[in-house]
Amino acid sequence: MSYLKKSHVRIDTPMAPPAWALMEWELIRTQERACGEFFERYFDERGYLECIPRWGGNDGPDDAIENLVNWPVLYVLGGRDDLRAMCELGWEGHLKQYTEAKTTQVPFARDGMYYREFPVMFDWVHNGEGLTTFNLHGLMDPTAREFDRRVRRFAGFYMGDDPQSPNYDKQHKIIRSLLNGSRGPMLRKATALDWAGDPMDEVEERFNALHGERNFAEMLAHFEDYTDVAGDHPSNMVATTLGLNAYALTGEDDFRDWVLEYAEAWRQRTIENDGIIPTNIGLDGTIGGECDGKWYGGCYGWAFTVVVPQTGGLSSRNTHYLGIAGFGNALLFSGDQRYVDVWRQMIDKINSNSKVVDGEQQYPHMFGDDGWYDYSAAPYSLGALDVYYWSMQRDDLKRLNTEGGWIGFLEGNAADYPEAALQRDFERVRGQMEKVHNDTTTPDTRLSDNPNPLNPATIGSLVELMLGGMAPRHGCPLHCRLRYFDPENQRPGMPDGVGALVEKLEADSTTVTLVNTDQVSPRRVIVQGGAYAEHRFGSVSINDEQIAVDGTSFAVELAPGAGATLKIETQRYASQPSFAFPWDRD
Repeated sequence: MSYLKKSHVRIDTPMAPPAWALMEWELIRTQERACGEFFERYFDERGYLECIPRWGGNDGPDDAIENLVNWPVLYVLGGRDDLRAMCELGWEGHLKQYTEAKTTQVPFARDGMYYREFPVMFDWVHNGEGLTTFNLHGLMDPTAREFDRRVRRFAGFYMGDDPQSPNYDKQHKIIRSLLNGSRGPMLRKATALDWAGDPMDEVEERFNALHGERNFAEMLAHFEDYTDVAGDHPSNMVATTLGLNAYALTGEDDFRDWVLEYAEAWRQRTIENDGIIPTNIGLDGTIGGECDGKWYGGCYGWAFTVVVPQTGGLSSRNTHYLGIAGFGNALLFSGDQRYVDVWRQMIDKINSNSKVVDGEQQYPHMFGDDGWYDYSAAPYSLGALDVYYWSMQRDDLKRLNTEGGWIGFLEGNAADYPEAALQRDFERVRGQMEKVHNDTTTPDTRLSDNPNPLNPATIGSLVELMLGGMAPRHGCPLHCRLRYFDPENQRPGMPDGVGALVEKLEADSTTVTLVNTDQVSPRRVIVQGGAYAEHRFGSVSINDEQIAVDGTSFAVELAPGAGATLKIETQRYASQPSFAFPWDRD
C-alpha cells in the first residue's frame, strides 16, 4: 500500500488482548447480526418500511428512516459491508416510498410527502431525525451514487438561491419559518392537521400510537398549540449540517461561508438577547418579531408548555437546544471558540436565576410572560458536555460528573468504565432483540415509528472508547478525536480485530491504546484526526520514541498480538473538514 510509505508507526510489543478490546469486536459483530435480523423483519426487498405510510409529527417519513439510526456509525467503526448496503437500500427505499405517499387533506403534501427527495415542509426536530442517517453517509462512502447531487441540492434549499425553496432570507440571515423544506417555508399559522397528518380511524384498536393518543381527535389535540411557526427558530441551525456535507464533499467555499454566516447571525442574536438564545426571530430580522416582541415566544419556544390531551398534564417542549448543532458546525470550519463561548455563557446565565424552594436550590428550564419557570434540582446543562468537549477547558468540567461515566474515565477516576459500559451495551442489544422477537405488529397495523424503540444499533460506548467522541444527535455530524481506516480493504473502519481505547483527551494531545487481538496475522490501520480530518497531528510518542507526522493521518503497523499506548500531539480544528479518505487526501 503506497500510503504506508508515509509517516507510520510500527508496534511489535506483545500485549495480551485486553477484555475491552475483545468486547468491542464481539459487540460490533453482535450488532451486525441483530441489525440484519431487524432489517429483514421490518423492510422489504425495495428498502420500503413495511408499515402504513403517513405524514405527521408522530409517525411520519422521518420515523421510517430513523429506524436505521446509528447504523452508519456502526459501519464506520468497522462493521461489515452489509451494514452500509442496508443503510443505502433503506435510504433509497424510503425516498421512493414517501415520494409516492400522498396526503388527502394536509395541503402541502398532496403531491407527495417528499419532493426532490426531501421533506416538503417540516420542522428540524423531524427533518433532523429523517436526515440522521444521510448526514453520516459521506463518512461511509462519499462516492456513492447520487450523493454529490443530493448534498448540493439539499444545502441549496437553505442558501437563498433556489426559487422553489425560498427558505433563507439573505438580507436578514434567517430561515423564514420553523416549518421549511423542499417546497419552502410556511408563513401562515400552522394547523393541527398540518402536524398530525390525515385523519385515521381505529387508532387505539388497530395501532400502537407511541405518543399515547387513543383516537385522531387526541392526535389533533396534541398539536393544537403548534401554530406560531413564522420566523426563525434555533432548531433550524441543524440545517447547517447540509452545508457541512456539501463542503466536505466538494470543498466549495459557498457552503462553508453560508454555515458561518448563519451561525454567526445566531451568535449575535444570543448576545443581543442578554446571553439567552431567542426562540423567535421575525421576518424583519428582529428578535421576537412574529410573537409581539417576545424573544421566548413561538412554537417550540422558551414558553412552549402545552397540555397533554390524554392526561391533562403539562409538558414543556422547548427545542432551542438543537441550535447547538449550528455552533458545532461553525467550530468545525473555523476552530473559533467564540461559538463555544456563547453556549457556555448561556448555561451560566440561566443557572444564575436559581432560587431556593423548600430549602433546596432549584434551577429554571423555561421562560414565559412571568419570567423563569419549570424549576428543578438539576441545573440547566443542555450542551454542557459539548462545551467541554469542544473547548477542553478545565473549568468547563465543573458542569459534568468527573467521578464516573466516560468523563470520569478520561479523568482517571473510573477505571472500570470501558468494560462496564460495553457490558451494558450487550444487555441492551439482547433486550432490543427480545422486543423484536415479541413484536406482534404486522405491516397493516404498524406505524412508521413503531420499530424505532426496537432498533438494536448501540454505538454510544464504542464511539466514546474507540473514537474519543460523542454519539451524533439527530441530523448532526460525528464529533470525535480519532477515526480509523483499513488500508488493506480500502474502506473506513477499524481492521478486523484491532481494538482501540482512547484513554485521555487534552487540548493539545490524544492518548490511545491500540492492540491487535489476532495472534497470528498482522494488521495495518490508518489513524485520522477527527471524523472529517479536521484535526492535525504533529507527532506520535510511543515507547520513548517520537515520530513526526505533520498531517491529518498516519499509518500504524501492528504485529500479531501486539499493542501499545500512543500519545498523539493534536492540533484541533486546524484543517477544513473533508469526506476524502486518507489515501485520496494526504
